Amino acid sequence: MSEHWPGAAVTGMPSLLLISPPIHQIIGSVKFPNMISSFSSFYILFKKKQLKLKDALQLIPFALFGGLYGGLLANSFSEKAMNLLAICLLTVALIMNLIKKPLPSDESDWHLPKKVYPFLFGISVYDGMFGPGQATMLMYTFLGNGATYLQSLAFTRFQTFISCTAAFIPYFMAGNIARGIAIYYTIGSLIGSQLALRVAQRISTGQLKFILHSVTIALLIQLVIRVAFP
Repeated sequence: MSEHWPGAAVTGMPSLLLISPPIHQIIGSVKFPNMISSFSSFYILFKKKQLKLKDALQLIPFALFGGLYGGLLANSFSEKAMNLLAICLLTVALIMNLIKKPLPSDESDWHLPKKVYPFLFGISVYDGMFGPGQATMLMYTFLGNGATYLQSLAFTRFQTFISCTAAFIPYFMAGNIARGIAIYYTIGSLIGSQLALRVAQRISTGQLKFILHSVTIALLIQLVIRVAFP
C-alpha cells in the first residue's frame, strides 16, 4: 500500500527503518515516489472536479515553503523527537475528529477555509522533516472543515505532491537518496495509489472513517513502540 491511503505510513517508511539504512536516506528516498504517486492520484481526482483550481493554487505557497523548510530542518532533529511529535499531532487529530462533527457542506460550492492554512503549513513542515502520519493529519483537517471524503483526498494528494517535491530538493542536494529504495517504492506507490483511489469510491463514508481511525491507532501504537524500544 502506498502513502496515498491515509495512514499508509504504517507499512511504508517505518518498514524501511527496520532494514537499518540511515534515517535521512530513507526520508529522502521516499519523497520521490510519494511525489509521483501523489500527482498521479491528484490528477485523476482533479479531472473528476473534486478540487477547484483556485483552492489548489492558494494552497501551493504553504505546502511548498513548508516542505522545503522541513527538508532543511531535518538534520537538526533526532528520529526520537520526530516520533514524539508525530504521536502528539496524530493523537490530537484523532481526538478532534472523534468529538467534532464535520461541518455541513454542499459538494458543489465548498471552498478551502483560510483558517486552515497555518495548519497546512505546519503539516508540510512535518512532511519535509519526516512524514509518517502526514496524510492522516491532512485528511482530518479537510474532513473536519466540511470537505467530502474525495475532496479531502484530492487536497491531501495535491499538498503531498507539492511538499514532497519541495522537500526532495535538500535531500537530493545532500546526497540522501538511495536509488534502489526510490525505484521500487515508486512502483509500489503508483500501484497502491491507483488501487486505493478506486476502493475509496466504492466504500461508504462510515466505513472509510472506521478505516481512517483504525489506521491512525495502529500508527500511534507503532510510533509509541519505536519511542519506548528504540
